[in-house]
Formats: sequence, C-alpha cells, structure tokens
Amino acid sequence: MGETPPVTHVSGWRVVVPVKGGDGAKSRLALPGPARRSLALAMALDCLAVCLRTPGVGLVVCVSDDPEVTAAARSAGAVTVSAGRPGLAAAVEAGVTCLERGPTAVLLGDLPALRAEDLGAALADALARPGPALVTDADGRGSVLLADRDGAPPHRFGPGSARAHLDAGARPLSAALPSLRRDVDTVEDLAEALALGVGPRTREALAAAAIPLT
Repeated sequence: MGETPPVTHVSGWRVVVPVKGGDGAKSRLALPGPARRSLALAMALDCLAVCLRTPGVGLVVCVSDDPEVTAAARSAGAVTVSAGRPGLAAAVEAGVTCLERGPTAVLLGDLPALRAEDLGAALADALARPGPALVTDADGRGSVLLADRDGAPPHRFGPGSARAHLDAGARPLSAALPSLRRDVDTVEDLAEALALGVGPRTREALAAAAIPLT
C-alpha cells in the first residue's frame, strides 16, 4: 500500500509522521463523520507541508494504511510507508525501522497550526545534545515530538506518553513552541489552534464543512 523510502543516506533529519486516516480518524472531534475525516486529512497535510519546508529536514515519512492519506502525502512530497497493523505504536515503529540510523524524529500529524520556526527550533535543540528530546503537548500529558540525533528514538506514544517518554530517558524541551504543542483532539483544541492560525488546507476543510473559523 505504501512505498518504502530509499535506504541510502539522507542528509538532515528524517521526520516520521503517523496518520491514521479513514472513518476512525480524530474520533474525539464532535463533528459529522465526513467533515471529521476531511478535517483530519487536511490537518495532516498542513503538518506535512510544514515539515517539508523546515530547514534541517531531509526526509518526511508519512505512515498510513489509508489510501487517501498516502496518495495525498506523496503528492505533497513525502514518502509513504504502510503500518501493516493497527495502532499508533505500530505505525511509529514501521516508520522508524524503515530508516537507516541517523537523526530521526517522530511527529504527530494533528498539528494544524504548526510553524516551521517552532519545529526547526525543537530539532536544533535536539541536535545539540545526545539522547532523545521530547516536546509535550499543551496539556503536558501527551507527546507531540520525540527526536533523537543518534537514531531510533525510544517511542512510547499513547495515553500518558509524556510520562512514559520521560521514564524512558527523554529530555523535555522547555521552549514555548506554541504551534508545535497544540495538537487537536477536541473542538476546544481546534478553537485554540484557530487562535494560533491554522494552515490553508485546514481552513479550506473548515469552510467546506461550514464550521466557523473563529
């Protein structure tokens, strides 16, 4: 279903972005099914677009088993990999293990307000010191970015992932990074992302669904 990225050396960070897609995507968003699916895809594409233009990023890998997601991700310039089995952990593992050893980051795809300067700052900080670096979400309980300059980061994504990553030795990044920390699971999260300023595809999806942009 997906294509495997080349195993030749890639200069810069390799950013793995798992994207669920399909009818089950963003199930906590209280929106009608078609609108929720379109919005989830739009948010992921805005996130991928920022990754692709962030200085220091050499490759973006989108991991998904949804055909619509993989086609759109390839069109955007990412390479795609099939997770092969359900679950976020499986998707992350599929993306990480397909790469040669080198600077690798896992970034969640529900960051519609992401800015290249925030992602770039986090990756630069992670590159400055050895070991995994963690960016927690706005609530401090989840994880949005796990990066390791030396290779496969010890990922523990899922419920309570911030504590799990810290327990596994990740170093928390303390910079504000507001656009990077604002993941979207609920309509309240979406309102906060809108206040920060979301990407064009997310705005288009909200407009098409007649969802207010303020």
